[in-house]
Amino acid sequence: MLLQAALNGPHTTTDHPAVPESVDALVRDAVACVGAGARGVHLHPRDPSGRESLEPAVVDEVVHRVREACGVPVGVTTGAWIEASASWRVSLVKGWRAPDYASVNVSEEGWLEVARALLGAGVGVEAGVWTVEDAHALAASGLAGELTRVLVEPVGVPRQEAVTLVDAIHAALDAGGVVAPRLQHGDGDATWVLLQDAVRRGLDTRVGLEDTLRLPDGTPARDNAALVAAARALGAGG
Repeated sequence: MLLQAALNGPHTTTDHPAVPESVDALVRDAVACVGAGARGVHLHPRDPSGRESLEPAVVDEVVHRVREACGVPVGVTTGAWIEASASWRVSLVKGWRAPDYASVNVSEEGWLEVARALLGAGVGVEAGVWTVEDAHALAASGLAGELTRVLVEPVGVPRQEAVTLVDAIHAALDAGGVVAPRLQHGDGDATWVLLQDAVRRGLDTRVGLEDTLRLPDGTPARDNAALVAAARALGAGG
């Protein structure tokens, strides 16, 4: 099972002082997370001003430096909040060369075109499925056989409802014949519930300051490496 470290997401040091933003900070953090047991990295590159960026020069530099330092596959986001225009996102990702994979949220406008542009650029696709409706859309897209993996990742779901929702998402993926590898994770209050459920199912999973700022016992996490170590202790990545 893969354990992926989600280093920063849209968060900044305002949210937690250990969130890595600069290239140097991302390099140090990725190395520490691999040392703690992660075997993949997901990150959101930023330009020199600190803004999340999909620009090819920014993305390729960050990914190249991080992968060279930590020695594991490195993926990035294609989030629509970074560039609202779907056509512009397509244009940008066509220029990427360094990422091993990129996440594409099926709920976002233009996701299928973005995914096809990534594949054309030689970048793997992680299809982000937040809902049962997303699972149906992915199954109907004709893209399922070309994916690196499916991310089963309900967003903002209360912990009491999280497992019931992922049960329904997995069932919809199965019914739609989506057989790509699956990585299951949650965020906020549902992070550790869905990580433990992923371990129970024998699925890949992820953890990091993008998803939660707290350890399983509710205490604040020191940094991403501490979150990875806690996930390993729960059986993730085994």
